Amino acid sequence: MALSGEQWAIAYADHEATIVAVGGGVRSYTYKGRHIVMSYGDDELAPGWSGHVLAPWPNRVRDGRYSFGGEDFQLPVNEIETNTSLHGFVAWAQWTAVEVTETSVTLECRLPARLGYPWTMLLRTRWSIGPGGLRAAHTVSNPGIRTLPFGIGTHSYFVPGSLERIDEATLHVPASKKLKLDKQQIPVGDEAGDLAKPTVLKDHVIDDCYGGLTRGSDGKAEVRLADPVSGSAVTVWMDESFDWVHIYTADGLDGDRNRASVAIEPTTCPPNALASGEDVVELSPSEAWFGVWGIRPE
Repeated sequence: MALSGEQWAIAYADHEATIVAVGGGVRSYTYKGRHIVMSYGDDELAPGWSGHVLAPWPNRVRDGRYSFGGEDFQLPVNEIETNTSLHGFVAWAQWTAVEVTETSVTLECRLPARLGYPWTMLLRTRWSIGPGGLRAAHTVSNPGIRTLPFGIGTHSYFVPGSLERIDEATLHVPASKKLKLDKQQIPVGDEAGDLAKPTVLKDHVIDDCYGGLTRGSDGKAEVRLADPVSGSAVTVWMDESFDWVHIYTADGLDGDRNRASVAIEPTTCPPNALASGEDVVELSPSEAWFGVWGIRPE
């Protein structure tokens, strides 16, 4: 069996995707035979959290410490170089399929309470594919007896058409602000967004979180990565449940994957949200949260 566990292939016309059990996310997605996301092999762990669902928090928590409901908590520190707790618990958890069709798969993960996060969460993601591309619909519910805090995000890397590296690609992030991050990659302020117009990436090194997203009349914000050589592009759209998007130019990936894709990560909250409280969802017992985002090849 692949290191990413059980696999489910879904397809519609020229769209094909593979969804995996470990991390509950997308391992590959092609359109007319062209790779839309960075894929990986059976014998590989998902490089750079590729495709995984991130919860109960995306991004980092400073020193793994936060408070909620008058109590202090300590999370495991899993990024040693920044001394932070990164990307939650479900990214490396086993998800199970509860419904499978030719064009969709619905996965579920029950996260048990544990030291540092004493709440039980039930997460469900329905991946579906159709003429508009690949769509992820997330539901988070609280089966416990106490209100729980959480954030959620995803971590797919997008390939700019025929380009082997991203330097000639253009990136458009319609955001009014970018967070200023310290050495721990924790917000210490904000500044104007620098990708509000399509920008040639060249030698830009980006590992930043953007907010104040511009939305259309349908409430969706759209981030677009384009290849001016082939004319192809991919748009990542997100509904109003996702107020933030993290952009990473894959400079830390090894070998041929270095700067060969751009991570576009819809998130509900900024880094360090469990500690700061900013945009943390507080989910009461028996309540549920719902959010949708998707990938549209062009």
